[in-house]
Amino acid sequence: MNPAPAIPAQGQTETRPKLLYLVTEDWYFCSHRIAHARAARDAGFEVVVAAHVNDQKVNDSPVYGETAATQIRAEGFRLVPLALDRSGRNPLHELAAIAELVRLYARERPDLTQHVALKPALYGSIAARLTGVPAYVNSIAGLGYVFVSRDFLAYLLRPFIRFALRLLLNHKRGHVIVQNPDDREALEIAGIARPGHITLIPGSGVDTETFTPSPPPPTNKDSPPLAVLASRMLWDKGVGELVAAARILKEKGVALRVALIGEPDPANPASIPRQTLEEWQREGAVEWWGQRSGMAEILKTAHIAVLPSYREGLPLSLLEAASCARPLIASNVPGCREIVRHGKNGLLVPARDSEALATALSQLAQDPQLREKMGGEARRLVEERFARPLITAQTVALYKTLAGQAPA
Repeated sequence: MNPAPAIPAQGQTETRPKLLYLVTEDWYFCSHRIAHARAARDAGFEVVVAAHVNDQKVNDSPVYGETAATQIRAEGFRLVPLALDRSGRNPLHELAAIAELVRLYARERPDLTQHVALKPALYGSIAARLTGVPAYVNSIAGLGYVFVSRDFLAYLLRPFIRFALRLLLNHKRGHVIVQNPDDREALEIAGIARPGHITLIPGSGVDTETFTPSPPPPTNKDSPPLAVLASRMLWDKGVGELVAAARILKEKGVALRVALIGEPDPANPASIPRQTLEEWQREGAVEWWGQRSGMAEILKTAHIAVLPSYREGLPLSLLEAASCARPLIASNVPGCREIVRHGKNGLLVPARDSEALATALSQLAQDPQLREKMGGEARRLVEERFARPLITAQTVALYKTLAGQAPA
């Protein structure tokens, strides 16, 4: 139940600072930011959410099957639908999207805005600068496709994006949130973030009361261990390397099921074609489950969580698996190594290395005692560093500090 708004004393007017979230998709706000918004609301902020609304169902919402827009409004937040397209590249459409944000910011006059992901950070910073928003936060959740891909398009875009980030994010009214120390160092060295204007907050937090430890299912010859990768089906998540590793294990006779959980993302240039995923399914080295609801229940059936990504901010899928006391296997790259402590709660392998990935999977598949020990360490780390109340407290504390800044 939402708290009743405070009633101002006679002769006074209510002065609640207005916090506006800018995200590309309403479903992403629900999966990664809604807990922060609740905490901000409870701390006295008026919350507005600006996002593209696509009527996508929120699988893990309190009411199964409700849309993200319904969930946002049920929290008491005002939702402003946007035409912003996270995959758009038409210059005229992108200029129109920026103009839409300028009109929105001029109309809403927020005290603080938070721009989540790269395109909102760029476009939102332009709108905030032009309309005199007193303070704005740019959340860089990993450096993403443009910075990690070896595609020619990413290679062409990289210098322009770096220049735009230095121009727009490095401002006295701007602040940057990163999720791991590698990204903080990279942004500071590149001159993208001003000293004293960058804060490390490790992720969006994991719900440790939903993602709870449970004994994994027993294994035998007819029921081998299950390793799961839960993410969008993108090449830069290391999905191709995982499939290659699964083939190696199958050839060696190692008993292990490998499941890919998630859908392609056509808006991302690194998306894996559906046809490829269907071919892998028919081949039999891996199982492609597609999008599934109730990850907490799925993780109860799993024995290992794996994410051989090329770079991350702080992957929620690994945090959720760790919270369920499952051992982890991931690439030794920014973001992943913040969660996976090699030899303690999981195993780190070089990125893009299928042989090393196969060796790590084989080691955990054949050692249930090691899986149990690492799973317990994974849960302990989540409770100490990544539990949602800890992260929301850090986030709201930053909101309060920035909202108290006087306009420049």
